[in-house]
Amino acid sequence: MTEGLIWAALGSAVGSVLAVIPALHIYNVAGVLLLLVTMGKLPMTPEVMAFLFLGLIAGYAMGNTLPSVFFAAPDESMVFVVLPGQKYLLQRRGYEAVVLTGLGGVGGMLVLALLAPVASRLLPALREILQPHMAWILWTIIAYVLLSEWPKGTGRAPAGLRRCWDGWRSLIAGLTTFLLSGLLGFVLIYRSPVSLSVAYQNLLPAFVGLFALPWVITNLLSRVELPPQHVACDLDVSWPALMQGIATGAVGGLFAAFLPIVTGGIGGFLAGHATAQRDERVFLVAQGSAKVVYYVGGFLLFFVPGLHLTRGGMAWMVSTRYTVYTPGDYYAATGCALLATVIGFLLSLALSRGLIALLGRVSYRVVSWATLGLLLTVVVAVTGLAGLVVCAVATGIGLIPVLWGSRRMNAMGVLLLPVALNMAGLGDRVAALLGLLG
Repeated sequence: MTEGLIWAALGSAVGSVLAVIPALHIYNVAGVLLLLVTMGKLPMTPEVMAFLFLGLIAGYAMGNTLPSVFFAAPDESMVFVVLPGQKYLLQRRGYEAVVLTGLGGVGGMLVLALLAPVASRLLPALREILQPHMAWILWTIIAYVLLSEWPKGTGRAPAGLRRCWDGWRSLIAGLTTFLLSGLLGFVLIYRSPVSLSVAYQNLLPAFVGLFALPWVITNLLSRVELPPQHVACDLDVSWPALMQGIATGAVGGLFAAFLPIVTGGIGGFLAGHATAQRDERVFLVAQGSAKVVYYVGGFLLFFVPGLHLTRGGMAWMVSTRYTVYTPGDYYAATGCALLATVIGFLLSLALSRGLIALLGRVSYRVVSWATLGLLLTVVVAVTGLAGLVVCAVATGIGLIPVLWGSRRMNAMGVLLLPVALNMAGLGDRVAALLGLLG
C-alpha cells in the first residue's frame, strides 16, 4: 500500500505538470511508457505501473483545467468549462475558476471513495441490467444533445426572414457540426490517412482541430487582451451551492464513466439539465466533479471486484499487464486515487499562480501564438503531415459552433455517430455508402 501511494503521488505530480501543455493528452504519455515497459527498456512491475498510471490520470484530470481556462485549449471532457472559464478570466477571476473546478474534482473523488464499500455489489448488477440496452441509451443521449439546440434567438433581429434565421441558425449549426464531425469520425475509423504506425493516436489531430484550435484562432482574430488577474483568498460560493455542484457532477461523471463513448463533459451537461443548473459557480464545480469522476472513476472500474470494466485508454493499457485479484486491491487503488487527486488540486493552484505571473509579463496574443504553434507541432510530431490535414478539416468543423453560437459538444459526433451506428449494426452499411470499404 505504501509503495502504491508513493507511485500514485509521483504520477499525480507528473500528470499535473504535463496537463498544462495544450493538446498533450495523458493517454499519449501512458502509451509511450507502456511501449517502453513492453520492450524491456523501462523496468517496472505491473503493480507499480498500475498505480503510477492511476496517479497520472488523477493529476491530469485536475491539471487540464489550466489550459482550458488560461489558453482556451480544452480536450473533449473540458469543452464546457471554456465559456464560463474565459468569462472569469476576462473578469480577472481566472484563478477562482480553477479553484472552483478543482474543488469540484476533489469532491467528486470523495464521492467515489464513499461509494467504494458498495461498488462491488452495485456496479456488476447495474452492468448486467444495462448491457443489453447500451445502443438505444446512446441514441437517446444523441437525440437529447441535438434537441437541446432547439431554435433560439437574440430577439433583436428585424421581423421576417432575418428573425427566422436568427432563431434557427444555432440549431442548423449544431446539426451541421454533429453530422460533419460524424463523417470525419467514419473516415478516421474506416480509412484513416494517418499512418498505421501511429494508429493509437488516430483521433489526436481531430480532437485538436475540433476542440482546441478554434478557440485559439478566435483569440488571435479578436485580439483579446487580458486584464491583470486577481488571486482571491476566498470564494464567493456557499456550501449548498458547492454540494449541489459536486453531487450533480458526480452523477454525470458516473454516467459517463459507465457508458461507452460518453465523456465527462456530456455527462455533466445531462446532469446539469436534470437539476436545472443555472449558477455559473455551480456549473464550474459540477464540471470539475464530472471530469474527475469520468477519468479517475472510469479507471477505478477496472479495479472493482466482479466487474473489471475497462473504460478509457488508461484502463485498457493497464489491463494488458495487470490483473485485480482481491477487494483489497480496489480499496488500495481508491485510497491512492484520493491522495493523487488532492496532490493534483494543490499543484493546480501553484501552477495557476505561475501562469498568472507569466500572463502578467507576456502579451496574451504572444501566448496564443505560442499555443497555436505548440498544438500544430504536437500534431505533426505525432501523426505527420497527414495528421495536419485531418486537423485542418477538423478545425473548419470546430469553427462552426464558435462562429454560429451552437454548442461545441456537437463536435463529439466524431465518436458518437460512428459508434452508435456500429452498436446498431449499421456502421458497415454507412461506411460502404460513403465508399470507405472499397
